[in-house]
Amino acid sequence: MPPIKVLYIEDKPDMIELIKLMLAKKNYEVVGAVGGREGLTALQQSTPDIVLLDLMMPDMDGWEVFRAMKSNRSFEHIPVIVLTARAQSIDKVLGLHIAKVDDYLTKPFSQAELMASIERVLSVKKPPIDRT
Repeated sequence: MPPIKVLYIEDKPDMIELIKLMLAKKNYEVVGAVGGREGLTALQQSTPDIVLLDLMMPDMDGWEVFRAMKSNRSFEHIPVIVLTARAQSIDKVLGLHIAKVDDYLTKPFSQAELMASIERVLSVKKPPIDRT
């Protein structure tokens, strides 16, 4: 079975490396992108199965990246899990119910929480809509 391709968009390279280590044990192939702009470029270069997205990044925040993804027919079907330090309940409500991200985890989170979230989101992933 081919590995599941994960794109992690985060402005801290050490967090990207940590997630790579956590997910490599479970046969996930993680591509890290430092910042929102680099994340959108990485998205275009290799379409992942799922995106892990930080919200607070200096060059382009996560919500801008999310909106750009969802406004592009090539990427709108890719599930997004937000991984953020923004732990206030209003942020989570905005993410899950207004923006409609697939899941919202606050840092710090455990490897078990991350794996459960990814597996849950991928189990309900809908196939892309054929627009031809």
